[in-house]
Amino acid sequence: QVQLVESGGGLVQAGGSLRLSCAASGRTVSNYAMGWFRQAPGKEREFVAAINWSGGSTVYADSAKGRFTISRDNAKNTVYLQMNSLKPEDTAVYYCNTDSRLATIASRTYDYWGQGTQVTVSS
Repeated sequence: QVQLVESGGGLVQAGGSLRLSCAASGRTVSNYAMGWFRQAPGKEREFVAAINWSGGSTVYADSAKGRFTISRDNAKNTVYLQMNSLKPEDTAVYYCNTDSRLATIASRTYDYWGQGTQVTVSS
């Protein structure tokens, strides 16, 4: 089974930027869609952004459009999330995951999650 390790989180002021990374190991994910999700305190985990296997197609939650950019490097088995113009409401633990299809990555149920990376945006 694939192992996912998220990193790059931290404390940033509103309006700032962070770049998250998700490194996969155990198997190649170059043929899989990759997605980012987040869970704020007291809230359910929600979809943020996803990218297809080639990087040619992306989808974003409305909250991420225009501010976040997902990308991937298949040679490194890694997906990234560039987050700009951060807001306090972006504060959450961010996770990544994989799916065989971009169309279902946002809505399916996952049995496995990595530890995530904490993003805290101060006002």
